[in-house]
Amino acid sequence: MTTSVSPDLRRIWRGVRVPLAVLLLIVLTGLVLVLSRGEQVSGDLEPGSYEPGGSHALARLLEQEGVDVHPVHTIAEARAAADGGTLLVTSPDTVPGNGLTELRRRVAHLVLVAPGPGALAQTVPAVKANGSGDVRELEPDCTVGSAVGAGTATLGGRHYRTGDQTARSCYPDQGKPSFVQVADRSGTVTVVGTGTPLTNDRIADQGNAAFGMRLLGDHQRLVWYLPSPSDPALEGQKKPFFELIPPGWRYGALTAGIAVVLFALWRARRLGPVVTEPLPIVVRAAETAEGRARLYRRGAAAGHAGETLREASRGRLRTRLGLPREAEPAAVVETVSARTGRTTAEIGEVLYGPPPAGEPALVRLADELDRVEREVERS
Repeated sequence: MTTSVSPDLRRIWRGVRVPLAVLLLIVLTGLVLVLSRGEQVSGDLEPGSYEPGGSHALARLLEQEGVDVHPVHTIAEARAAADGGTLLVTSPDTVPGNGLTELRRRVAHLVLVAPGPGALAQTVPAVKANGSGDVRELEPDCTVGSAVGAGTATLGGRHYRTGDQTARSCYPDQGKPSFVQVADRSGTVTVVGTGTPLTNDRIADQGNAAFGMRLLGDHQRLVWYLPSPSDPALEGQKKPFFELIPPGWRYGALTAGIAVVLFALWRARRLGPVVTEPLPIVVRAAETAEGRARLYRRGAAAGHAGETLREASRGRLRTRLGLPREAEPAAVVETVSARTGRTTAEIGEVLYGPPPAGEPALVRLADELDRVEREVERS
């Protein structure tokens, strides 16, 4: 008796259990490593972030020098924490409303990283944006203490200009300063064109560490404000998508829509009732079976025809005997043998034996399969 060699669930499990165990071990190891590190902070210029764009290294240096660093993410937190000292705003253009105007009055030194025209108008109207350039190593070329003490630093980015004679400009890039400091009776405002010298991956370059510490460490208290898109104060400023579309685009979309509808109406054709057509010829099922048999006979495929008969018979027997579709050959043979009274060797020869060698053997196989099925049905 021959048995099927197709893989079953047990063989499949034996083959994949080792790779699955290795994969599970890798996943568990990753989870343990992540959980053991605790809560991680991420984001550009984030004082608690260890990422290349974070600023944990500078924040740690400032704390070692006695500076009290307070990270905040909402305008309400910034108002509550800004009480004298230095305030760093990493993204001034995203501060809700006129928050920068109020914050400037609350601190002695306001530092803005790459502010745009709106943020400049609220804090230092005398300073204007003047294009942008590459971020690279620049010389201070000024008399500002934090810049002179640091020397060469990684600056550039946004450029600025000012007509205020009391303002001091540093780190010029092709004649356009990327650092401007304005001081008046209400305090000092420093504008830098990029936050690159404050990041973890560039803090050790040139005089970046000295630049950051001198710029942000001039007071004992430092409020580090990173405006967040989830700030509740921004809820009132959110607009629906339709209002963000320029009026010209809305008019154009409406016109195009009308044109499409008119074009569709022009090109449309009215559909009539469904027309049924009789089939040119009806082929009986018996004729289909006979045609398939002729193909098997022409190709001398007695073995293939025999396996087709066996598979169909095995399927019907499994259904009648209540066996699952994936039942092993041995289980099928034993169950059929118990129901018919025949030996397992005889049943195995009929259901799983070698393919028939010719047409006479194929006919005998078909008779035997039919006889076995009738015996199972009568039992």
